[in-house]
Amino acid sequence: MPRATYFCVDIECSGPVPALYDMISLGAVRVVEEADGYAIGEPWYVEIAPTAPRVDPGAMKVNGLDIATLRREGKALDEALDALSEWVREQTVDGSTPVFVGHNAPFDWSFVNYAYHACGRANPFGYKALDTKALATGTLGLHWLDSNKETLESLLDLPPQDDKLVHRADYDAEYQALILVRLLERACADS
Repeated sequence: MPRATYFCVDIECSGPVPALYDMISLGAVRVVEEADGYAIGEPWYVEIAPTAPRVDPGAMKVNGLDIATLRREGKALDEALDALSEWVREQTVDGSTPVFVGHNAPFDWSFVNYAYHACGRANPFGYKALDTKALATGTLGLHWLDSNKETLESLLDLPPQDDKLVHRADYDAEYQALILVRLLERACADS
């Protein structure tokens, strides 16, 4: 029985910190250990209506989302979080704990955790997160600055990232799932 159900999570935001800026999209992908290896599930995705007082044009250029469209068509934050919590509950393997995984997890987790607390809801991942950048530095013996996706793509023999989809939260979550699986496989092979 697996002790953890991993959820690779990526967010896009309207600026560098929660509260002053918004989490405007979130993608997640489940990763579970099975008898013959790790299985990557189907992605989950939501776009969220912004409400924070600031918007950083640089952040919006990176994520490619339109703030006016999100204001009109994005899901309310509390509804998005309720849907994510339900999805995590449904996807978590019986007897295991859901684990938040991110590539630079401190950044993404801070937005997710803040959002749950701001809406008066429990974060289904709790107060901990697994960072694939940190996992890569230990597993591969890399310097922190070399733990970027481009370097890991080469070292872990991953498919090239699709430049048209990078910074779309569901795509990035799926790519992070590939990174996680390769790092876990490498860690198990080395032990």
